Amino acid sequence: MQLEQKYQALIDEAQRRKMPDIEGIQLCFQTLSLAAGIDRGCAAQLAPYGLSEGRFVLLFLLDAAPDGLAPNALAKQAGVTRATVTGLLDGLEREALIERHANADDRRALCIRLTHKGRQLAKTVIEHHSRWIAGLFGGLSKPEREQLAFLLEKAAKNTEA
Repeated sequence: MQLEQKYQALIDEAQRRKMPDIEGIQLCFQTLSLAAGIDRGCAAQLAPYGLSEGRFVLLFLLDAAPDGLAPNALAKQAGVTRATVTGLLDGLEREALIERHANADDRRALCIRLTHKGRQLAKTVIEHHSRWIAGLFGGLSKPEREQLAFLLEKAAKNTEA
């Protein structure tokens, strides 16, 4: 696997310094390189639709909520700040993908809903994107996927310490 250049430079320096557990360091950098590659691929998959990952996440969440969601609920579900959601919603609204409506119970509160155009785009992108994501590990057998999931979970526990 080709490491990102910065990680390769760090591995080379770690080897030069004869640091312990170079294999563990290399595994970490392989994981980070894979994640960066997935992020780049994700951005490339979403770019033709004029979407960033953040905008895609909001479309995905709104597609699952036909009655709409409040901006604060979107922020919480997406794991971002309210300010970030406001910026993302502004862009989606400019492109007529969402509409802001006054909440029926509290006119001071907003309810965000997909427009017809937004629903169509969400349907197309969700189908395309989920196939792409699933294909990333398509070359692994079921036991290999289970083993990878187990190993990732085991490694993740070390980050909690």
